[in-house]
Amino acid sequence: MVAYFTEIFNGLLSLFIGMGITFKEFFKPTVTVAYPYETLTMCARYRGHIELVPDEEGNPKCVVCGLCEKACPSDCISLAGEKPEGGKKKELTKYNLDFTRCSLCGSCVESCSFGAIDFSKEYNLASTRKEDFIFNLLQRLEEKKK
Repeated sequence: MVAYFTEIFNGLLSLFIGMGITFKEFFKPTVTVAYPYETLTMCARYRGHIELVPDEEGNPKCVVCGLCEKACPSDCISLAGEKPEGGKKKELTKYNLDFTRCSLCGSCVESCSFGAIDFSKEYNLASTRKEDFIFNLLQRLEEKKK
């Protein structure tokens, strides 16, 4: 008979302890984000796809040295540049990234001694078409400038 009442007491004690924890958690602030309506700001170390970094005038800092292209183990970067007539240095004419092949290793960003490329904070890149993941980074920089 004592065992029966001890079991009931332990069950009620367990119930009240559990309800106490639930009651405390109920009044804590929420950490859930209503995703399509609210977006998170990504932390500084987040690695999205690479993007060109503009200089003060909004032009790409890239000097078309090709170190990022050579450092990429996935061979997903292609760039080209031309030296304008009377100009001293090459100007970037094409900078493409095939994000379907990118492993986000960061070798390209580390190899760029001019700080011309960096990781983006963009994370919502869902698509069913491969073409949507081949980025023209020069065109994207021009669109940001506007």
